[in-house]
Amino acid sequence: MPSRTWAPPAPYDLARTLRVLRRGRGDPACRQEPDGSWWRCSRTPDGPMTLRITDRSDAVAGRLITGTAWGPGADWALKQLPALLGAGDELDAFRPRHRVVAAAHRKHGGLRLARTGLVMESLVPSVLEQRITTGSAHYAWRRLLNLYGEQPPGPVPEGMRIPPSTATWRMVPSWEWHRAGVDRSRAAAILRACSYAPRLEEAAAIQLPEAMARLQLIPGIGPWTAAETLQRTLGAPDALTLGDLHLPVQIGYALTGARGGTDKQMLQLLEPYAGQRHRATRLILLSGRLPNRRAHRAPHSRIAHL
Repeated sequence: MPSRTWAPPAPYDLARTLRVLRRGRGDPACRQEPDGSWWRCSRTPDGPMTLRITDRSDAVAGRLITGTAWGPGADWALKQLPALLGAGDELDAFRPRHRVVAAAHRKHGGLRLARTGLVMESLVPSVLEQRITTGSAHYAWRRLLNLYGEQPPGPVPEGMRIPPSTATWRMVPSWEWHRAGVDRSRAAAILRACSYAPRLEEAAAIQLPEAMARLQLIPGIGPWTAAETLQRTLGAPDALTLGDLHLPVQIGYALTGARGGTDKQMLQLLEPYAGQRHRATRLILLSGRLPNRRAHRAPHSRIAHL
């Protein structure tokens, strides 16, 4: 059971940092336990792995985050552990420009942007979340992983699964996509992405603009899906989600008090945060200054992922 420890900066919020990687409370690949520990089941370049992350304080060393890993991908996972926990997140580059953002930044100063270094792991569930409610997307993810995911290595909690390989995703029959509530266009986008998975995984090692462009070469993957993927893969502070139903309204209300909003207006409002627009958005959504929902009451991914 190889392990690695990392001393986080102060302040540091482990749960807020990792929660964006969990696709609902019942995610078979990512789980938070009542004791505050986290379990992740992933398919790394070296093979499947299980990672358990614990948070404790030491009288001498201070606060320590410890990762313990199992499986062929264990060494890869532990090498990536600090990045996953947000060690490479350059928080000092962020400067609040609005009162509501400054208040959220003070309150949630422990938030870091996690970097998984894995593209397909985030791309598939992001495609599942296109144009539907969060609850429906999370159901599809759970059902498909329970049917086609692999048993993880190590002493994992019951019900956890390694996400399917690209070969396995391509073998999912059409009726199972349908039973999971996934329409033909989303299923086709996932299958096309699986065909180019090695090239897409290279996006984990390039800069955000080039990575965004590479993902969008796949039909069915647009700016929304590419940003949602790279927010997690790269921990990219400027990967702003465009094309979202609710986000421009939420940003506009938080920063101006006005209702309604478009992507163009949102881009204008977030212009002072160029290079840090995704981080600013996360903080705005954490601020609680959001409009009451009248017409659209279904929970949406921008709220659930916080």
